[in-house]
Amino acid sequence: MKVLVTGGAGFIGSHYVRQLLTGGYPAFDGAEVVVLDKLTYAGNLENLAEVADHPRLRFVRGDVRDPELLAEWMPGTDVVVHFAAESHVDRSITAGGDFVLTNVVGTENLLRAAVSAEVTRFVHVSTDEVYGSIAEGSWSEDHPLEPNSPYSASKAGADMLARAYHRTHELPVCITRCSNNYGPHQYPEKMIPLFVTNLLDGKEVPLYGDGGHVRDWLHVADHCRGIQLVAESGEPGEVYNIGGGTELSNSELTSMLLEAVGADWSMVRPVTDRKGHDRRYSLRHDKISAELGYGPTVSLREGLAETVEWYRRNRAWWEPLKHA
Repeated sequence: MKVLVTGGAGFIGSHYVRQLLTGGYPAFDGAEVVVLDKLTYAGNLENLAEVADHPRLRFVRGDVRDPELLAEWMPGTDVVVHFAAESHVDRSITAGGDFVLTNVVGTENLLRAAVSAEVTRFVHVSTDEVYGSIAEGSWSEDHPLEPNSPYSASKAGADMLARAYHRTHELPVCITRCSNNYGPHQYPEKMIPLFVTNLLDGKEVPLYGDGGHVRDWLHVADHCRGIQLVAESGEPGEVYNIGGGTELSNSELTSMLLEAVGADWSMVRPVTDRKGHDRRYSLRHDKISAELGYGPTVSLREGLAETVEWYRRNRAWWEPLKHA
């Protein structure tokens, strides 16, 4: 079996690759793994250091926007797991074109190459942000897509292309939509690693608006386990939400991070809310639970403690990223 993982040097993709090559996913034991990653600012070969010398790993530095490269590396692939994406909402507000090119055009290139290579499984990794914002209740997979940022709009476009390639070309595509991820190796522009690393350096943390924005938090290990279940047994053409089951306001999360690092609210600096900031995200994940046996296993308190400790012990990983 050959598995092509795009964005495999990023936060979530590298966790998936490390698990795949170290026996974490028995159904794929023995698989040859090709990681395709452009190594933008958020891609980091250090994330793959644990498996860098593994005999079944091949790393290719390249861009999903390059159809010739995909035509070279896609043949013989059985499974594609597509993580590669521009993903930071704040960056999308000021540079939305990059998000369209990578997330939409890049995904179409990949889907087209997968059709030509007769790939037998394609997992497109998406986000709950494509649904927009929800005041009460939770999204199921059939909720209309109502993206509110250039980032989420580009991911919604990619989702629609994945669906179209399934319907038009019968490509066996599954789409996963996850809630907010956290864990080790996350680039320190996202809320949890930004706050943790700032606090470890004795710096204030910026809290948007009134701190009342609500997110469902999902540990990267649970997310990747859900993706693997879909890669193994998901129904082609279907969408699967992968949630963490723990909703917190940003203020509540900030309190937990302050406690974990031993700081207090004097370290919090309120800042002007960002444009178009979605108020609340909430996913139902009963479909993947009922059909594939998924359920989150890492509690938020346990996962945050582990994550804070990882950043505390791995300054050599994050300090160059913050001070570049």
